[in-house]
Amino acid sequence: MSLNLTVPEAGESITEVRVGKWRKAEGDFVRVDEVVVEIETDKAAMELPAPTSGTLVKIIKAEGADATVGEVIAVMEEGGEAPEAAPAKPSVAPQQPESDAPEPAPEKPVAPHVMPSARRVLSQADMPVADAEGTGPGGRVLKEDAERTVQAKVSKPAPPAATPPAAPTPPPPRPASATASGREEEVVSMTPLRKVIARNLVSAQQTAALLTTFNEVDMSAVIELRKRYRDAFQERHGVKLGFMSFFVKACVDALQAVPGVNARVEGTNIVYRKYQDIGIAVGGGHGLVVPILRNAEAMTFADIERAITDFATRALQNRIELSELRGGTFTISNGGIYGSMLSTPIVNPPQSGILGMHAIQQRPVAIEGEVVIRPMMYVALTYDHRIVDGREAVTFLKRIKELVEQPERIWLQV
Repeated sequence: MSLNLTVPEAGESITEVRVGKWRKAEGDFVRVDEVVVEIETDKAAMELPAPTSGTLVKIIKAEGADATVGEVIAVMEEGGEAPEAAPAKPSVAPQQPESDAPEPAPEKPVAPHVMPSARRVLSQADMPVADAEGTGPGGRVLKEDAERTVQAKVSKPAPPAATPPAAPTPPPPRPASATASGREEEVVSMTPLRKVIARNLVSAQQTAALLTTFNEVDMSAVIELRKRYRDAFQERHGVKLGFMSFFVKACVDALQAVPGVNARVEGTNIVYRKYQDIGIAVGGGHGLVVPILRNAEAMTFADIERAITDFATRALQNRIELSELRGGTFTISNGGIYGSMLSTPIVNPPQSGILGMHAIQQRPVAIEGEVVIRPMMYVALTYDHRIVDGREAVTFLKRIKELVEQPERIWLQV
C-alpha cells in the first residue's frame, strides 16, 4: 500500500518550508519513526519521521526544493521487512567430479531490481541495466548507482581511431574562461529563514519610528569579577561565567525602570509587559536565531549562562525548538563576538527595543582628571520612538552602564 509523505504543520503562520537533507535514499527500507528527511522552516529545522515501516520508493522534492505545508514530498510503500544481510560466499569453490560429459552452459545472471529513477538515468544514457552494480538493500540499483555508472562511461577515454594523418591546421582560438576573468555569478534562492528575516527587517523599517542612541561601558569591574570567581563559578555550576549574564540582569533592571522599552504597539494601544522575556541572538547553522529566556527576571546568573550555552550548541545543530523562538519582549545582540566595534541594530517586531553589544577594546579615557587605559565597550539601544522618548532611551542605557560598571548594584538592587 502506497503512503504519501507530506510536509507537516511547522508552527503558527508558517506556510512554506525548504526540503533539507534526505536521510534515506530511494529504495531504502525505513522503520517506523526513523527520520527520513530534514525540513527547514523560517525559524528552525525539524525532522520528519516515517509514520510506518516500509520502503521509500520515490522522492518528489529534492534537497533544497521549496514546499508548502501539506504538500507531498515523497512516496513510501507500506509494509515489508528489513532486508537481511546476504550469507557470505565460500572462498573456495567445491571440486566437481571429472566427467567426459560436456559442461553445461553458464546460467544467465538474474538482473538486480532497478529503481525507477535509476532505470531512467540508464535509459537516457542508452546503457543496459546489467552494466550498473547495485549498492542498495538486496542489491537494488539506486539512482546514485546509475549516475556513477554513466559517469564512469563518460569519463573513460575512447580508443584512438585509425585515420590517415591529416595536414596540420592551426588550433582554434581558445574561448575566454569565466574563471580566468573573475566575473562569475551564482544565483542561489533565499532560504525560508532568510526570506523571513528580510521581510521582518523591511517591515520594521517601514512601520516603526526607529532611532538609536549610544553609550560606552567600562568593563574593568566585570572583567575583574569574572577573573576572581571564574573557577569557583564553573566548579559549582558546571558552566563558565560570561559577560552576557551581566547584561541580561542589567537589562531586566533597566526594563523594569523604563517599561516602555519592554512594551509593544497594538493598534492604537500600548501593551506593557510585567515580565521580561529576553531574546538572545545566536548564530545558527542556517542563520541568526533568537531563542528566548522566559521570565529572565527570575533567573540566576548560572541559569542564564546554562541556557545561553545550550541555545548556542543547539543552534549550530539546527535543533532549536519553534516554541523557544516565539514571543520575546526585548532582544540582546552581541556583535562584539564577531569583532563589531559599533552598529545600529534593528528592532525585532513587535518588540520596541534591542540592545547591541560590541567588542571590548583598550581605549584611553579620562577618569578624575587623568587619562588612563581601560577596556571599553560601546553599547547601542535601538528603540521605537512611537512609544519610547529620547529621555527614556538615554535613561535605559545609562542604567545599563551603571549596573555593568558597578555589578554589585545588581545584587543590592540599587
